[in-house]
Amino acid sequence: MAFMEKPPAGKVLLDDTAPLSAGIEASQSLHSHTEYIIRVQRGISIENSWQIVRRYSDFDLLNSSLQISGLSLPLPPKKLIGNMDREFIAERQKGLQNYLNVITTNHILSNCELVKKFLDPSNYSANYTEIALQQVSMFFRSEPKWEVVEPLRDIGWRIRKRYFLMKTKNQPKERLVLSWADLGPDKYLSDKDFQWIIRLLPSCLHPYIYRVTFATASESSALVIRTFNEKGTLKDLIYKAKPKDPFLKKYCNPKKIQGLELQQIKTFGRQILEALKFLHEKGFPYGHLHSSNVMLEGEMCQLLDLENSLLGLPSFYRSYFSQFRKINTLESVDVHCFGHLLYEMTYGRPPDSVPVDAFPPAPSEAVVAVLEALLSQEACKNGMPTVSRLLQMPLFSDVFLTSSEKPQFKIPTKLKEALKIAKESTEKRLIEEQKLIHQHRRLTRAKSHHGSEEERRKRKILARKKSKHSAFESSEDQTAKSSNSNNSGSGASSPLTSPSSPTPPSTAAVLWVNDVTQGVSALLPPPAPPPGAPAPPPMNAPTPSLFPPPSVNGTSRGALLSSIQNFQKGTLKKAETCDHSAPRIY
Repeated sequence: MAFMEKPPAGKVLLDDTAPLSAGIEASQSLHSHTEYIIRVQRGISIENSWQIVRRYSDFDLLNSSLQISGLSLPLPPKKLIGNMDREFIAERQKGLQNYLNVITTNHILSNCELVKKFLDPSNYSANYTEIALQQVSMFFRSEPKWEVVEPLRDIGWRIRKRYFLMKTKNQPKERLVLSWADLGPDKYLSDKDFQWIIRLLPSCLHPYIYRVTFATASESSALVIRTFNEKGTLKDLIYKAKPKDPFLKKYCNPKKIQGLELQQIKTFGRQILEALKFLHEKGFPYGHLHSSNVMLEGEMCQLLDLENSLLGLPSFYRSYFSQFRKINTLESVDVHCFGHLLYEMTYGRPPDSVPVDAFPPAPSEAVVAVLEALLSQEACKNGMPTVSRLLQMPLFSDVFLTSSEKPQFKIPTKLKEALKIAKESTEKRLIEEQKLIHQHRRLTRAKSHHGSEEERRKRKILARKKSKHSAFESSEDQTAKSSNSNNSGSGASSPLTSPSSPTPPSTAAVLWVNDVTQGVSALLPPPAPPPGAPAPPPMNAPTPSLFPPPSVNGTSRGALLSSIQNFQKGTLKKAETCDHSAPRIY
């Protein structure tokens, strides 16, 4: 692809800092070897996952390549005899899973090209050094005064960024370094504005920003040339490393861990903060502060790689600050990353994890006070202080800066507006990612809590209580039904009614009252028959009982007895009878 070509249509701009996790799902034996089926996932979405198949020899090859880091990685040893036994394969699978866990949780190893190619070959199969050489060669056709001395292989951590040692034909002894980088996922500037601002970088003059000699860009990448510094970066000073050595060799496992002197910490910290303040005031997004992006020029620190944010490249510490929703602007990102850098200057190594619960002894309490304001649990939860606030803290407020160079960086108003929109878009993607991570963390905690031994025990106890309560209620219902059945004298049970609503009288009760009334009438002496009327028939019918039957549907016997006692004879109708029992004489 020529230097001035556009990226292919539909090209996916991956965030190379998105962590990859890997889990071995199964193993299968084929002839004389065993294959391991691995599920790899990018970020937190299970939908963004895929399967790869690896043999032990693939793991061994990767481990050999990573030996340059100086780390002792837990790869299970080789075994020539008995390596197809089922128990051995299961044990080896556990060992390989532990190996994957180690390399994917190490911040430097997980971002290196070797590990990315092993876990995600479809996205990292390209030879980026070859691509960069092609791009640079196309550039040199129009700029013949530059000449490549040698490629500086793997001196940086970025996969899609390559470095070359350069010289000019006019000054062959002067060494320069060329950096070429592809576009990243946060490139929101239009092609026109992107190329315009890249070409303005050499005009940025500040005592604590490393000078750009030449810069140009296409729609797909950018190329920047700076003077090569033999002393290297601030990270090289801390780790006692050689600038031209590979990144893994320099920084993964330093031989001696030692922080800087207190005065160096104060001076370097103040200079870096002054550079950040200048960029923030100019509305220029940075977001890429770490010790490898700080060049040493004598006793002076100068920021590197201003072009990274314009290219849309993700930050070295993105996997850290994306966990905290209060760190959601590029200014707060710079301040948080300054906390990482200050920790590294103080203790000679990066923090094991963030937030930091307790800080080791430091050369001054003022150092710990700043670190607590940037890396503690409270700071990460509540948000970062501003750069101006940090400059007022005792650690930096008494530092006297001697530089007399006047800062300048003229950005046209139209371009400032474009930078502002691009910055807001970058922050929006960060906020969305933080929201997803927060939701995923809450869901994971809920699942973990729900599946804990204590929660399972609580649920068992609650289930037993519910079961006993249900059994008790069932027993009460059965007793009530039996009582109702006995009271009604029949097998049918009457429906329960609300205590607040009156119970309508049943048909049986009404019939019983009528029977009682008729019975009372029968006990009274009948009226005298009229003359010539037949005598009444003999009363041989059974007399109804005066004792009321049991209550129906809970109706009180007392109410029925009261109605009988209050019975008035005068209310009865006079009975008229026709007696035909007398003999007839014809």
